[in-house]
Amino acid sequence: MSNINTAGVDPTNMGVGRAIAVLTSGGDAQGMNAAVRATVRVGLYTGAKVFFVHEGYQGLVDGGDHIRPAKWESVSMMLQLGGTVIGSARCMDFQTREGRLKAACNLVKLGITNLCVIGGDGSLTGANIFRTEWNDLLKDLISKGTITKEEAKASSHLNIVGMVGSIDNDFCGTDMTIGTDSALHRIIEVVDSITTTAQSHQRAFILEVMGRHCGYLALVAALACGADWVFIPEMPPDEGWEEHLCRRLTETRNAGSRLNVIIVAEGAIDKKGQPITCDQLKDLVTKRLGFDTRATILGHVQRGGTPSAFDRVLGSRMGVEAVMALLEATPETPACVVSLSGNQAVRLPLMECVQVTKDVTVAMKEGRFDDAVKLRGRSFENNWNTYKLLAHVRPPETKGCINVAILNVGAPCAGMNAAVRAAVRIGLIQGHNMLAVHDGFEGLAQEKIEPITWNTVGDWTGKGGCDLGTKRVLPGKYMEEISLNIAKYNIHALIIIGGFEAFSGGLEMVQGREKYEELCIPMVIIPATVSNNVPGSDFSIGADTALNTITSTCDRIKQSAAGTKRRVFIIETMGGYCGYLATMSGLSAGADAAYIYEEKFGIRDLERNVEHLVEKMKTTVKRGLILRNENCNSNYTTDFIFNLYSEEGKGVFDCRKNVLGHMQQGGTPTPFDRNFATKMGAKAVLWLTEKLKDCYRHGRIFANTPDSACVLGMRKRGLVLQPLAELKEQTDFEHRIPKSQWWLKLRPIMKILAKYEISLDTSEHASMEHVIIKKHPVHMTLTK
Repeated sequence: MSNINTAGVDPTNMGVGRAIAVLTSGGDAQGMNAAVRATVRVGLYTGAKVFFVHEGYQGLVDGGDHIRPAKWESVSMMLQLGGTVIGSARCMDFQTREGRLKAACNLVKLGITNLCVIGGDGSLTGANIFRTEWNDLLKDLISKGTITKEEAKASSHLNIVGMVGSIDNDFCGTDMTIGTDSALHRIIEVVDSITTTAQSHQRAFILEVMGRHCGYLALVAALACGADWVFIPEMPPDEGWEEHLCRRLTETRNAGSRLNVIIVAEGAIDKKGQPITCDQLKDLVTKRLGFDTRATILGHVQRGGTPSAFDRVLGSRMGVEAVMALLEATPETPACVVSLSGNQAVRLPLMECVQVTKDVTVAMKEGRFDDAVKLRGRSFENNWNTYKLLAHVRPPETKGCINVAILNVGAPCAGMNAAVRAAVRIGLIQGHNMLAVHDGFEGLAQEKIEPITWNTVGDWTGKGGCDLGTKRVLPGKYMEEISLNIAKYNIHALIIIGGFEAFSGGLEMVQGREKYEELCIPMVIIPATVSNNVPGSDFSIGADTALNTITSTCDRIKQSAAGTKRRVFIIETMGGYCGYLATMSGLSAGADAAYIYEEKFGIRDLERNVEHLVEKMKTTVKRGLILRNENCNSNYTTDFIFNLYSEEGKGVFDCRKNVLGHMQQGGTPTPFDRNFATKMGAKAVLWLTEKLKDCYRHGRIFANTPDSACVLGMRKRGLVLQPLAELKEQTDFEHRIPKSQWWLKLRPIMKILAKYEISLDTSEHASMEHVIIKKHPVHMTLTK
């Protein structure tokens, strides 16, 4: 979270005397409403006037009733709605100078000099043209007598900030655009449904997903469902792909799989630039292989439905950042786009991003497909490399002599199986023998160890829970047995997938090296827990799935109050002492407060929250939502808070409470968790393979340096490996949480969006970054 207050500026006065208009343009995307809501509320919080522009640029040109003042309550109950509440339209008028002249006049008359545009690259390019012409437009309006010189002076320059709303994720410079994650949710829901029917009949399914010029949806969907093949516009298949595809499908069938899945982006092409279509593929598979084949075109289903938790949080973060960027802009600042890089909000020059996005198209036209993939950014490139590793490489016939064991530790969570699958398959491709350990460290001590094969893990990407079995038991008391079994089964490396117990257990194994030489083997911990409390990683596998479960439950609970009298819901979430789930679901469900252990609170705070809700009930919004992390305070229990609110709210509102419990650990993994787990599993094995080469001494493996036992984590902008020993210093073992946690910086956003008078955190400032480095007149590369 980046922000303000650089020179002791009071954030609640930053916008006084200024006006901001917000519009959504181009194709709709889930999460646009979250961005509009955050823009309106943060704008009002800074003291600015905020206006809705209805029907996109058309509304800007038509003016009148299309540009209306926005109030705090007017964005209530918007978070869970798909599409865009303020409407979007393709607008030919704005593409003409005459249209832009009308739009400028409408803005000047209302004193609006700050425009926030949520849309794709076309919409954002349009905004930039409008800005560069602004002074000339004002001169024309003065000469026509439409506006006065005073009015022109008051609106002397126009600030523009863009947010990218596009399900295709086709805008360069940002890792994720608003709507992409939700579109993936729709695709994966369909794939999961199709998979069950296809398995019943032994069918091949061809699925066409959106993405005219960008293969992101197709690529990530293929990774998330373990598809046999994916066709994307950025990387057409090699000559003779038809034979390769048929051979691939036959191999999968012969290996015992009952279904085949092929995913095609709507803009897929071959090396000659000819389209590759669903029907063409269906004919090929039916005629050559005789498989019962079905084709499904997903179409606009992908744009619809409720936004995922990720998109709501993304939209909210971008909205806050956009308002700050507008209010901090000077006439010299280039129009910027706020976006996400890894886990950080960044500001990028709008036209640089548009330029790189165009460069991708040029690279594809010129047949420079490797460049096209690189220009799409690191996230796209990583996905492509992982897909290639998993889909198009067959394990070698002869096995090597390296044995790698995999175990799950701690509580089960969605995505564990996907991580195991990727690790097993990449391990087999590397020529290793893969061993499955059932029931965690206890199973390692009790010899619950067996080889695990390519086919065993075939359909594991979409399976919730943990098929290997998992226990919370730490290795300490079993060290003797564990070391004997490592020797007996000749285990050369360990992959430990799990939560805080996996981390603690890993540390115990490292300490055990002093006494047991057998433990001197490379080990890697992959964080997987709904609590997201493993040191060394901003995210854990399983947390996104839990977050979506909580968010959709909160949506239903809020809706249940919509028709009744004034009501406040108190909901308890999981997470141990870690407030991640409570905070992030508070952001994505629009909570009034989220109580967590990391942010101490007392009776005065509870009192303030009750008073806040009493005030809220006087408005048109008659419901409240309070989240409480299970271990936030041993005295202020869920029952205590429920009783307090019930007593203090008497006559104003009544209360209900829900303890969400173990439903937060179940369910099929979300696309984010499947994709994240797949990349983590693959990266872990590739790292171990390199490490094993370093540790090979005199015909055996010996590893006892700190960097031979690491946590693989997502940190800010990429996957990193950090020695367990180093992370020990950064850990609060009593409460099982890292000492510093990035998401705490997002808490002020939740409070501002719930209308609390607080100061926005101003410690981290997002400055403008550059996307382009000119290396060569033709080629451009990304700095990220």
